[in-house]
Amino acid sequence: MKPYHNFNFFYFSILLLIFFSLNINAQKKRNFRVHTIAFYNVENLFDTVNDPKKNDEASPIMELKTDRDKIYSKKLENIAIAISKIGFKTSKNSPAVIGICEVENRKVIEDLANHSALIAKNYAIVHFESPDERGIDVALMYQKSLFQPINSSSHEIKLLNSDGERDYTRDVLLVSGFLENDLIHVLVNHWPSRSGGEARSRSKREAAAAVNKKLIDSLQFKDANAKIFLMGDLNDNPTNSSLKKILKTKGERERARAKDLFNPMESLFKKGLGSNAYRDGWSLFDQIIVSASLIEKDYSSFRFYKAGIFNEQFLINQKGQFKGYPFRSFTWGGFTNGYSDHFPVYINLIKEVN
Repeated sequence: MKPYHNFNFFYFSILLLIFFSLNINAQKKRNFRVHTIAFYNVENLFDTVNDPKKNDEASPIMELKTDRDKIYSKKLENIAIAISKIGFKTSKNSPAVIGICEVENRKVIEDLANHSALIAKNYAIVHFESPDERGIDVALMYQKSLFQPINSSSHEIKLLNSDGERDYTRDVLLVSGFLENDLIHVLVNHWPSRSGGEARSRSKREAAAAVNKKLIDSLQFKDANAKIFLMGDLNDNPTNSSLKKILKTKGERERARAKDLFNPMESLFKKGLGSNAYRDGWSLFDQIIVSASLIEKDYSSFRFYKAGIFNEQFLINQKGQFKGYPFRSFTWGGFTNGYSDHFPVYINLIKEVN
């Protein structure tokens, strides 16, 4: 009887191997669609024309005595090249949607979108003029083949200075639309700076956070599972009160519940990573925060996959006093041939496809 048992065991082993082989192959055949959502502070993207309605004469490019047009063209080229590469390693595409800040007007954004490094992506623009004292705005760029906006609005942040007078800053931009077939909502921000010190200016950023919280609450009241992205140069780190107390962000994915906001940048910050540097210290002011609905494990629609700081070597200053810092474009009253004093940040979304 032994040979018979050995014979059965042999065939049983073969069947098991075939079963596991088929199972592994079935898992390998899972396909995912990937998109990049990004944000970039493009550092003083001003044109070379003096606007009498703005304080643009104090912008770095207007302070230059010569070669303004040439420098403007080079600045556009650098930013366009940087945008074209954000998230490309994973999505094999430039960002489907990207928020930007420190832009002077719609024209500079159009010039950026029409640059040869980006024109094939057919980016469109959502932009509103802000009352900011420096004359800078926020905006959204999107690939028309991937995202279709259905609604956009601008929301002011009402601030008062120490004299009780209006302190003007950038508005919050809210854009809702379809990323392919998924309805998403994107809030683009550039919160008040830390001028005067972090503590003295904290209430201004908390006020900006409160405007975002109100908008998010409204979106979630209409749809508890709304897919929301809050992005921007927040001039606060992920652990500051504006995020932890006002927005009540969660830094750990497993702790985010229902209508919570998950901040994937918090874990990066705690590892010592940053998007901008000052006096040899790193901050992670540039962030993308997502609603908990985007971290569910049902990949039948787009879900959060991973977050990152786009700090490739070409965006890093390679020499001098600021070696290792973001390779900014303006310093000491001149153009450096650099990019921005901030690194872009991004997240990848994935969706399972047949």
